[in-house]
Amino acid sequence: MLDNGEKKKLCEKPGDIREPCVCVSGLLGLLVFGVVWAVTGPACLPGQNLFGLVILFLSAVCGGKLISVFRLPRTPPVPALLGMLLAGVVLRNVPYVTDAVYIDQNWSAALRNVSLAVILTRAGLGLNAAALRRLKAVCVRVAVGPCLTEACTVAVVAHFLLELPWIWSFMLGFVLAAVSPAVVVPSMLLLQSEGFGVQKGVPTLLMAAGSFDDILAITGFTTCLGIAFGTGSTWMNVGKGVLEVLAGVLAGGVMGLLLHFLPSEDQSDVVLRRCCLLLGLSVFSVFGSLAAGLGGAGGLCTLVLAFIAGLSWAEQKAPVAAVVGRFWDIFQPLLFGLIGAEINISSLSAYTVGLGVSTLCVGLLVRVLVTFCMVLFAGFNVKEKIFISLAWMPKATVQAAIGSTALDMSRSAGDEQLQIYGLDVLTVAVLAILITAPIGALAIGLSGPKLLQQDTHTLGDFYVQLNAPSKPEEKICCEMG
Repeated sequence: MLDNGEKKKLCEKPGDIREPCVCVSGLLGLLVFGVVWAVTGPACLPGQNLFGLVILFLSAVCGGKLISVFRLPRTPPVPALLGMLLAGVVLRNVPYVTDAVYIDQNWSAALRNVSLAVILTRAGLGLNAAALRRLKAVCVRVAVGPCLTEACTVAVVAHFLLELPWIWSFMLGFVLAAVSPAVVVPSMLLLQSEGFGVQKGVPTLLMAAGSFDDILAITGFTTCLGIAFGTGSTWMNVGKGVLEVLAGVLAGGVMGLLLHFLPSEDQSDVVLRRCCLLLGLSVFSVFGSLAAGLGGAGGLCTLVLAFIAGLSWAEQKAPVAAVVGRFWDIFQPLLFGLIGAEINISSLSAYTVGLGVSTLCVGLLVRVLVTFCMVLFAGFNVKEKIFISLAWMPKATVQAAIGSTALDMSRSAGDEQLQIYGLDVLTVAVLAILITAPIGALAIGLSGPKLLQQDTHTLGDFYVQLNAPSKPEEKICCEMG
């Protein structure tokens, strides 16, 4: 086992290494652009889709690195994801730059779904089965209670403040009720790698509950969307939501068991083969569920698949988790850069922004209080309960994925009033991303070491398993180099 001093030595990088690391990363960035241009030719010129994707990726990586430089004394660095998010916002809203950096909406949606599959796979591999068995009751409470109460609270407030119809108010409520795995999971894995909260299973609880929270929110949103646009009866939509959950668990379980037998341990490059099969099945689950009309099943299927596969691999899970972590280093800038690129500041109304922020704040306050109540008799101390409540705030992935759906359908229907409602929903979803993603990530990073107990016996094990350095911004930069 590694003690604190030994782990610190492993994670620290000498000053004379960091400067070449940045240079190599910059050279690799130029090389990526050069190779894509050499292969595709005119398709990688300004104004084309490939040019936009490459520039967005490189800008997001640079934004994540730059914003991590700014930090207050005795505090963790600002989360790199905020810089990635802002890089996307800048590329979307700066004149002339917007025209040059064009990204096709179909490509954007596809890449965001791939990123979601990667992060949920990483979450599934990071789950602790023993802690999950101990926390299964509180896991359900944390997933269901805050999600439903925030959705209902936002619905009531939005109905009176934003003057939305009830069904549109509940649609907004479920959009805002989803927690972001792209913010929570990396933060939990980092704390877990340092031994914080491991003994009580806090990171495992939040990672496990996060996926169920998202499935519940997406199911509620889909139901409200169907009612709002008159596609089928209410009971049919509710039944479809239940079917998605059951289908996701069943399909994930079957594929997870399949990976227990394939590939066999005597094959060469077994780790590489396991990684390819795991990530391939995860991405297929997300896109396959969308093609089958069961969009809510994909995320849960991916989580169950990775969890069962990791459970069957036991001690051999560590190298697979490390490779999946490398894939996340690539897709994290893409995900948050694309989310930022969805935000068009010129479309935001000051009146709607003010009322939207008020609605969001009321919903967050209720969510934090209800989350605290949900873990009251779960064996956590007061500090751990406060941390769980704060860690349950961030929003990003689901809001970016479904926030514009209602507006798109309103435009297709040609109803101007519905377009106004859809724009209001999108505006508040954008505000939720801009406000809660950075604040939530900072709250987790600042409060985690102070509120959670550190299990020093697990430091070495988690460092090897997850290969997570103490500074995530260095990981993004140096591992690319």
